[in-house]
Order: sequence, then C-alpha cells, then structure tokens
Amino acid sequence: MNSSASSPTSPRRVIYWATFAIAALVTALAAGFFVVGIGDGSVSSFNMSLWLSLLSATAAILFLGHRLHMHGRTGLAIAVLAILAVPGLLYGLFALMIIVTSPHWN
Repeated sequence: MNSSASSPTSPRRVIYWATFAIAALVTALAAGFFVVGIGDGSVSSFNMSLWLSLLSATAAILFLGHRLHMHGRTGLAIAVLAILAVPGLLYGLFALMIIVTSPHWN
C-alpha cells in the first residue's frame, strides 16, 4: 500500500473530508427545512413523498460515500459525494456573493 495515500494529510483524504463535510451540511440543511416545513404546515401529505425522496437520496449519497471511503475507494467516494457537495458549494458561494455585494435588482 502506498504510504502517501494513507497519511492523514494526503490530498485525497483532504478532498474526501471536504466533500463529505459539504455534503453533510447540505443534508442537514434539507433536514432542517423539512422540520421547519412540518412545523409551519408547508410539508403536508400532498408533498411528503417528494420530501422523503429528497431526504432519502441525500442520506444515501452520504452513506454510500462513507462506505466507499471505508473500503478504500476514496476516488469513487469523492465522485459520489460531489453530487451534493459541488452544487451546495456553488450555491453557498452565490449566496455569499449576494450578501457581500448587496446588488440592487431594479
């Protein structure tokens, strides 16, 4: 086994943990919106299947990414986690840009 691949600061491990953290944040945000929606009534029996599908998909991506990493398939784990992490990061950067620049939309 390559010793550089197993070191705690190898680039693949850092990228894996970064994508895992961002994907976990996206999952937590979706779960938070779900809980708030249950509280205010916007999540109802009409759209419950959509919400449960969304939450199941995000949880499955996190679980699959973690399992792949644990079995030594870090590159594939990064690719799976990037399904959530890349759009979440791009939206976060967009929201930060809107907050910082405070554009006038008129």
